[in-house]
Amino acid sequence: MHYNAPPLSWMHPHMTRIKICGITRVEDGLAAAQAGADAIGLVFYEPSPRHVTRAQARLLAAAIPPFVSIVGLFVNAEPGLVREAMASVPLDLLQFHGDETPAYCEQFSHPFLKAIRVSAGVDLLQCAQDFRSARGLLLDAHVQGIPGGTGTAFDWSLIPESLPLPVILSGGLDAENVAAAVARVRPYAVDVSSGVETSKGIKDAAKIAAFINEVKRTDVQLSR
Repeated sequence: MHYNAPPLSWMHPHMTRIKICGITRVEDGLAAAQAGADAIGLVFYEPSPRHVTRAQARLLAAAIPPFVSIVGLFVNAEPGLVREAMASVPLDLLQFHGDETPAYCEQFSHPFLKAIRVSAGVDLLQCAQDFRSARGLLLDAHVQGIPGGTGTAFDWSLIPESLPLPVILSGGLDAENVAAAVARVRPYAVDVSSGVETSKGIKDAAKIAAFINEVKRTDVQLSR
C-alpha cells in the first residue's frame, strides 16, 4: 500500500496550549482541567502568595486528571529543593523563573522551561541560543524585584518573529486581552495566573473558563 499524505487543508489549525499557573486549591486545579487547560503550574517559591508546600503540591497533583501537565515553578532555588519537589510530586516540566544558568537548568535531567523577563534591552534570540536545551521560553513582563505573577503585560513587539524555541506568552493576560495577544504573537502557549483570580492564589472558575474560551475562539478565527 502506498500512503499519500493528506492535503494541507486537512491539517488541524494550530491550537494554542493553555497553562493556568499558581494553583493552590484542588478545586481550582479541577476547574482548570475541566475548562480545557493543558497544564497547571505549582509555585515552589516561598515569597510568592501562590506558594505551595510539597504536601499541598502532592494533594493537588493527585487530584489532577490524566493528560494535564503539572509544571513546578522555581526561582533561584537550591538544587536540593528542586530535587525534593521532583521526588514528592510527579512534575512533567520544571519552570525556572530566576537568574538560573543553562547549566543549572540542565542538571536535573528533566524537561524545563526558562522564563525570560522581557524589556527593551533583552536579546531574546541570544536567550533562545543560551537555553536551547529548554522545551520553550516563557516570556513575562519585567517588573523590578518581582520574578513573575505581576499581572503586568509587556510590549509584545519586542518578540522576534523567528524564535527557534516555542514561546509561552505570559504577563498580564486575562480574558479581555488574550485574544489580541494570541492574534498578535501567535505563541505556542499562553500562561495566566493573576488574570483568572479573585485574590492572590484563589482562582475563579468562571474567569478560567472565559479565558480558555477566548483562546479557543481566537484559534478558530485565525484558522479560517
